[in-house]
Amino acid sequence: MNKLYLYLITTCIVSTMFAQETKFSKQDTLRGSITPERIWWDLTYYHLDIKVDPDQKTISGKNTIQYRVLKPHQKIQIDLQPPLKIEKVLQDNKELVVTSDGNAHFITLVKDQEKNKVNAIEVYYSGKPREAVNAPWDGGISWKKDTNGKHFIASSCQGLGASVWWPNKDHMYDEVDSLLISVNVPKELMNISNGRLRKIEELDDDTKTFHWFVNNPINNYGVNINIGDYVHFGEKYEGEKGTLDMDYYVLKDNLEKAKKQFKDAPKMMKAFEHWFGPYPFYEDSFKLVEVPYLGMEHQSSVTYGNKYKNGYLGRDLSGSGWGLKFDFIIIHEAGHEWFANNITHKDAADMWIHEGFTAYSENLFLDYYHGKKASAEYVIGTRRNIQNDRPIIGTYNVNQEGSSDMYYKGANMLHTLRQLIEDDEKWRSILRGLNKDFYHQTVTTKQIEDYISKATNIDLTEFFNQYLRTTKIPVLEYTFKNGELNYRYTNIVEKFNMPVRIFVDENPYWIHPNAKWQTKSFKGNTIQIDTNFYVNIKS
Repeated sequence: MNKLYLYLITTCIVSTMFAQETKFSKQDTLRGSITPERIWWDLTYYHLDIKVDPDQKTISGKNTIQYRVLKPHQKIQIDLQPPLKIEKVLQDNKELVVTSDGNAHFITLVKDQEKNKVNAIEVYYSGKPREAVNAPWDGGISWKKDTNGKHFIASSCQGLGASVWWPNKDHMYDEVDSLLISVNVPKELMNISNGRLRKIEELDDDTKTFHWFVNNPINNYGVNINIGDYVHFGEKYEGEKGTLDMDYYVLKDNLEKAKKQFKDAPKMMKAFEHWFGPYPFYEDSFKLVEVPYLGMEHQSSVTYGNKYKNGYLGRDLSGSGWGLKFDFIIIHEAGHEWFANNITHKDAADMWIHEGFTAYSENLFLDYYHGKKASAEYVIGTRRNIQNDRPIIGTYNVNQEGSSDMYYKGANMLHTLRQLIEDDEKWRSILRGLNKDFYHQTVTTKQIEDYISKATNIDLTEFFNQYLRTTKIPVLEYTFKNGELNYRYTNIVEKFNMPVRIFVDENPYWIHPNAKWQTKSFKGNTIQIDTNFYVNIKS
């Protein structure tokens, strides 16, 4: 999800509040940590079976939660946010006792939980879920109408949590292996969710139930419902793993605009398979679904609300001009299929893994179609959005994200790393290797750091510490006179010594600054620091 624009408006307020108040509540810990009531069981399957009543703005139904016992325990934590209420919980048709602590609900199991056994509970619930205030940033359920007065409804819940509209194990570390989502809606509407449509049941009460099956592991916030007066079109894409179904669902009045604008979708697929490897969810297809908000990276069901404009609602976030060469939401949100949905962070503090790599994917898309110069101008242009208000990595175990700089500071960090590697094919092999070796896994920042350090054969410890864990941007101080260059770094963490490429009379050279002044002689009259490196310059 791209939260950048809202963050840029509010960052000063948020930064001040964060500086003044860094205490976390018990609810933060219950949501953000792997509690004793979570750690003992492994998710295997969900069947979310619900009825959505657009007129009443209610959801009712149940979630069947299947799990494998990792070690015996008799209490299980399920999350659901008010005003939704758990009505009852069953295991083997026996009703269980539920005690609640805010959004966390603790169910006492009667049946012995034997190691390696697969069991299930049924969680029945109902109510009016939180209505999205400003989706997708302040999410929930968006209850809207289209221009023809038909209901137009969608879910969005990153950060807030999927438990805002359905009961689940609401922590990123444990992805369910597969999912069936059955959604009952009025007969004149369609529901589009993740995965592939198995069947549509037409019922006698003027409703229809749409059954969608997800064959791959999926994170909770990636699950979605999209309800509207949709029409469908699609195409076959011949990709690295064979034929991929690419399906598009849009409001009837927008069909012709969508047919034109969505040409960016196969272009995206071609570029990202080149850079990142095969699309990770061939079995579940790829969809773009129109929604009444900006968009989100729901797995295999990417949502779109960019008003059929290039750029970010018609704006170029880089100021370079290159941002108007593509539809921002199609490229950015689909990029998350590799970084967020294939490779998923275990803790919200590491959300930069999602957003840094995906913001970086924007300029890789440009690189593929317009070349390195265009992509460099774009990513360098996005530096104007960086605030350096707080570190990119947040606080662990309390569901707390780091700074919004995870987007474009993260992207510029990765662009800088590409310069250090020098070999573009090697860099591409690392990006593809990440998606292959961490295929369908949840990961930590340390795993990503260690992987890249090993693949590059460069100790990147202080490089990552500098850009991820501080707000300091290295300052390269230098003087150049009579062919003698004096240089050093300031505003750095201890032992930071990143090499930098310079140009003397347009000839490239490498220097290796650290905290101490160094001197190097060159034959030339002019010097320029390569702007592809994310450092500040003081001459």
